[in-house]
Amino acid sequence: MEIPEQVTLRNNESARQFEWKIDGKLAKIEYDFSTDGKRIFLMHTEVPPALQGTGVASQLVQAVLDHIDEKGWKLVPYCPYVKSYIKKHPDYRRLRDKGIAI
Repeated sequence: MEIPEQVTLRNNESARQFEWKIDGKLAKIEYDFSTDGKRIFLMHTEVPPALQGTGVASQLVQAVLDHIDEKGWKLVPYCPYVKSYIKKHPDYRRLRDKGIAI
């Protein structure tokens, strides 16, 4: 599935999640931050059933990882889907915090 141009990554800080709203459906990655605000913990990726199998999850992970890179945050991925994505796209391993294995 090609993500429409008008779909932009939203950082919903109050819900602690990155969001894409596609055709009225919410795809998200939940996160938390370290107390110093320099490390981001990606906890859970969720795509509604109507969007599953369309590539939305992988495109959302890529958008979030690119955002993390732009912000200069260090990544601690707890979400198995995010870990799997990074294994398939090793160029994102550079975002990991020191000592974090994927």
